[in-house]
Amino acid sequence: MKRFILSIGALMSILALSAQETVYPAAAQTETFALTNAVVHVGNGQVIENGMVVVSGGKIVDVRPNAAIMDVKIIDCKGKHVYPGLILSSSQLGLVEVGSVRATVDATELGELNPNIRSIVAYNTDSKVTNTLRTNGILLANIVPQGGLISGSSSVVQLDAWNWEDAIVAADNNIHFRMPSLLNRRGGGRGFNFGQQPAGDPVKRGLEQIDQVKAFFREAKAYLAESKHEATNLKFESVRGLFNKSKKLFVHCDIVKEMLIAIDFAKEFGFEVVLVGAGDSWQIADILKQNNIAVVLNQLHDLPVMADDDVDQPFKTPSLLQKAGVLFSINDDDGNTRQRNLAFNAGTAAAYGLTKEEALSAITLNAAKILGVADKTGSLEKGKDANILVSTGDLLDMSGNVIEHAFIGGRKIELTDKHKQLYERYKYKYGIK
Repeated sequence: MKRFILSIGALMSILALSAQETVYPAAAQTETFALTNAVVHVGNGQVIENGMVVVSGGKIVDVRPNAAIMDVKIIDCKGKHVYPGLILSSSQLGLVEVGSVRATVDATELGELNPNIRSIVAYNTDSKVTNTLRTNGILLANIVPQGGLISGSSSVVQLDAWNWEDAIVAADNNIHFRMPSLLNRRGGGRGFNFGQQPAGDPVKRGLEQIDQVKAFFREAKAYLAESKHEATNLKFESVRGLFNKSKKLFVHCDIVKEMLIAIDFAKEFGFEVVLVGAGDSWQIADILKQNNIAVVLNQLHDLPVMADDDVDQPFKTPSLLQKAGVLFSINDDDGNTRQRNLAFNAGTAAAYGLTKEEALSAITLNAAKILGVADKTGSLEKGKDANILVSTGDLLDMSGNVIEHAFIGGRKIELTDKHKQLYERYKYKYGIK
């Protein structure tokens, strides 16, 4: 009997651990449905207090005040809130599973200049992290490579797919440049580093690396100006989109002098530039606006960049960019929470100067604009993909954020994850109801 009980216990453990493997991508939408009687947050600042969203063929076909509707499935959302699906502007989702386990990390390529590297081909749709994001309202993500000076191209994916080909929303539409540090960071703020620093002047070394990147782009420009080539250069070909503006250059940097160099790239080469990180962007918000530079604020729940900045400066930065008219999105780059607190980062910004709808736009429509997919998603507007959330309360508030339904392309997805499975498992173990 004891052996039998142990066997049952072992079986239950295996089932609990493997249960997530039975969460399949949802089938295509087959019937028209309407979310009715809801507070509809469009994502562009508009709110319809008693509204409805009608979905057919995976697209939003109508958003309006609630009214009688015939011959469609009704999902009554009385007392609930309807939102566009949230978007991670920068993430290593599907590239890094467990950071300390090398075999599960596929985010970095050898070498310094790798614009031809495509993060999408390494994207793992079976990541256990994905479901924890969906249950927190995140339905799309920009998958970004790491390493070197030019890391490669990122792609936007939807988070309910069998493989990376199915997941693609926009492929290889941005190139990522990791600006060398131009600050000798020996303490204070986010730059505090206990590790040994390379010998020599870090600023001089950084400027030399920046010159190396500029030389690469000058050579690429000359190569692309030729009508025919004796041999194809994959690295130069991969940045063609930067010169014809079909791609954007995402520059990862934080301090003012680094951001000014990024603006210089935009002026010299005519690139569309987006700053990622940009913790001190509030100091040059007017310059960013004048040069049409967008910003991805990587992490609000963090220390300020510099030791003499206000301790709550990261919380205030979104409102300062909003007032200056800078296009920005809010991201979640926390390695501990693995990006699932995106909505609460926006909620913090709403407590420090943004309105709730402005904060929502920063994780939906603004993110879609920056990533070049605003024609497909980011807001609840007619003709866009039906990426929709239904929450019982305020999505940006930890106490109200309970996602009841989620749809990607009109397909109702299953909202379960390893965290919920373990929660139910130990409720069962201790007889908690």
